[in-house]
Amino acid sequence: MGELFRSEEMTLAQLFLQSEAAYCCVSELGELGMVQFRDLNPDVNVFQRKFVNEVRRCEEMDRKLRFVEKEIKKAAIPMVDTGENPEVPFPRDMIDLEATFEKLENELKEINTNQEALKKNFLELTELKHILHRTQQFFDEVELCLCRFVAGVISRERIPTFERMLWRVCRGNVFLRKAEIEDPLEDPTTVIHKSVFIIFFQGDQLKNRVKKICEGFRASLYPCPETPQERKEMLAGVNSRIDDLQMVLNQTEDHRQRVLQAASKTMRVWFIKVRKMKAIYHTLNLCNIDVTQKCLIAEVWCPVSDLDSIQFALRRGTERSGSTVPSILNRMQTKQTPPTFNKTNKFTSGFQNIVDAYGIGNYREINPAPYTIITFPFLFAVMFGDMGHGVLMTCAALYLVIRESRLLSQKSDNEIFNMVFAGRYIVLLMGIFSIYTGIIYNDCFSKSLNMFGSGWSVRPMFGVWFTLDGNAVLQLDPAVPGVFNGPYPLGIDPIWNVATNKLTFLNSFKMKMSVILGVIHMLFGVSLSLFNHLYFKKPLNIFLGFIPEIVFMSSLFGYLVLLVFYKWTAYDAFTSREAPSLLIHFINMCLFNYNDPTNKPLYRGQMGIQVLLVLIALACVPCMLIVKTMVLRRQNILNIHNAVCANILVFSSQFNFGDVAVHQAIHTIEYCLGCISNTASYLRLWALSLAHAQLSEVLWSMVMHLGLSSRSGGGFFGLSIIFSAFATLTVAILLVMEGLSAFLHALRLHWVEFQNKFYSGQGFKFVPFSFESILEGRFDE
Repeated sequence: MGELFRSEEMTLAQLFLQSEAAYCCVSELGELGMVQFRDLNPDVNVFQRKFVNEVRRCEEMDRKLRFVEKEIKKAAIPMVDTGENPEVPFPRDMIDLEATFEKLENELKEINTNQEALKKNFLELTELKHILHRTQQFFDEVELCLCRFVAGVISRERIPTFERMLWRVCRGNVFLRKAEIEDPLEDPTTVIHKSVFIIFFQGDQLKNRVKKICEGFRASLYPCPETPQERKEMLAGVNSRIDDLQMVLNQTEDHRQRVLQAASKTMRVWFIKVRKMKAIYHTLNLCNIDVTQKCLIAEVWCPVSDLDSIQFALRRGTERSGSTVPSILNRMQTKQTPPTFNKTNKFTSGFQNIVDAYGIGNYREINPAPYTIITFPFLFAVMFGDMGHGVLMTCAALYLVIRESRLLSQKSDNEIFNMVFAGRYIVLLMGIFSIYTGIIYNDCFSKSLNMFGSGWSVRPMFGVWFTLDGNAVLQLDPAVPGVFNGPYPLGIDPIWNVATNKLTFLNSFKMKMSVILGVIHMLFGVSLSLFNHLYFKKPLNIFLGFIPEIVFMSSLFGYLVLLVFYKWTAYDAFTSREAPSLLIHFINMCLFNYNDPTNKPLYRGQMGIQVLLVLIALACVPCMLIVKTMVLRRQNILNIHNAVCANILVFSSQFNFGDVAVHQAIHTIEYCLGCISNTASYLRLWALSLAHAQLSEVLWSMVMHLGLSSRSGGGFFGLSIIFSAFATLTVAILLVMEGLSAFLHALRLHWVEFQNKFYSGQGFKFVPFSFESILEGRFDE
């Protein structure tokens, strides 16, 4: 359980793999996905490593499979995905796979070549058929004994330019007749629209000019007999050849479909096998080979808790290879910083990704993700609090959670959907917490729910009917007995929804709530730093880091939170008008100004306590700024002295007093000023909560209110249309846009205001050799 709050304990291990068993051992480690290989040949060129030829062969097989996959997609044939995870082929099986893929590629290329030639021939015959069919009427209009002619087809969009060019070059001495071919013609690569033309002219000189122009415009010329009988006989022969060619084309296409359909059933399995083989050989290239050429040496980072699983995987690999010499795993002692590895599941992975987006934690540093599971959706809900919107968000997230297996199997290519689906549990918690805060705010689509009956009553007020008749606004005085019968059982009293001073009341409530939540959140973050100092055994950071930091913040902002609670409990309906301003009190406290007649003290002895707290806070600054630096300098002098006495060589550059002093000064100033700016930053909880409530109220009053106010006979149909618009705008603006805004602000509060108190995030991630991640990367492309 402790590993949930801190990254896994890692170790550097050395693997001794027998040459004949290395392939199978690495295969088993890839299936396990719990070791990260180090490159032991950093100075060796990629093309000079031992298994480079095997990697190239795998890449060539992968290229052939991609070609087949492209042909399958072009034919709109779905690839079968049975979810099968085939075992890695043995190295000796590579020859059979290569032969299979070579045969398949050659067969498809031969089919494509033949099909392309047949389609080209079919196109030519089709064009000739249209020429013979359409040109009879052209001959009827021209005296054949006087003219010579050429006939052909040309792309339809080139006709106007073609006609102008003929007129200019031939100076009007040609006669062009054209007719559109209604059906588009299928070129081997595309489908185009063409027109039939025939050009009549006299003389060889014009003939040469016309042919050159036709060639320049890529027009296809065909022989056309002069007599009708010859044209009729030729047309019959062309039609017969077209029928025969169509039959051959159909047979060729059927054969191509059969080949592709057979390949589609095993494409994914083939891809997995080739990708796994390539990954294994690439990993083997990271290993060293001993002088006897009988053993491969690898170094890996792995979790200590998974050493037994790794040992078992090595034994399975050795047995699978048929080797009798076992592989050896030897733990190594090292001063290198291990990678950071936080184990996650489908629920915690989304929150861990939020933390990792800020920065990968240092090795064994406190992991903020477990706390983020609660604090992130809660702070989001404080800004987004609305029961109705929370229910909609919860339902959408529940759909993704309940149908996650089916949605995972569909493998959508929509990046936005995949991003939301990956964070489905985050959205679910955000929706649930939004329902809770919506109950506290008593806000449901900008309307309050009167579930328990209001605590306010107008019946005991004297002259109430006169008051209602003579005043547009009724003032309820909580000091009058019977008017205020006690607080609402849960959340805010619904009567505030119709009060004119609703915003004034909510502003005060939400602003104070934001400060309270912010200070508690930051104090919790500072408290977590204590566990880091205890784990890494740094007592100096505890006494001259954590304690001054927690005391500084508690003396100023913790005291401000206590004042808020004290003011809420110390004043009632009779004395609330005399309550002083806490903001003025806090400013005067920091300025030692206690002569302000407009702001009376909250309690007796307030000046002495506040002066003491400010002095304590000020005393914490030199502890962090000066004392810690001097103690570090003193420790370094003692270390040098002890080393000299022990005749140990000491490098003078190990401790730089100037660098340490500057670093400590920056940290101290950043923390002290950050306490002020971070506390102010939490006021975004108040600002976005009010903005969301006001947007929801505006949307209701400007859209939904129109439909509800209609009393006409067609009001139902109008209400249906208006409700559709209201629902669309609610989802688009309040759920999507406002939800994204609140999400980003909650993200900032965690990254900047919370995590910087204890989390450095300067580590590097544990990236194990895993077939699962490699294949996911391949098939998500």
